[in-house]
Amino acid sequence: MKRTNLVLREDLLKEAVRVLGTKTYSAAVNLALEEAIRFKKIQSLPGFFGRGLWEGDLDEMRRDRTPRASGDGVKRKRPRR
Repeated sequence: MKRTNLVLREDLLKEAVRVLGTKTYSAAVNLALEEAIRFKKIQSLPGFFGRGLWEGDLDEMRRDRTPRASGDGVKRKRPRR
């Protein structure tokens, strides 16, 4: 742990302790920092996963599909058991 001096707004610090359910100011600040970092990492995930993975024409890909074996368009009744 690093010991440091910070100038913080007292009203924010008290509210953070209350809403985060911590017992100390240090615990509230640490938890708030952890949550802020986690939030930023989660925000960056869609950009990471959606970047340049596939390039193409979705309509063209769908036209290239071969029909399923049972997909001849004829509806058949299931035999009763």
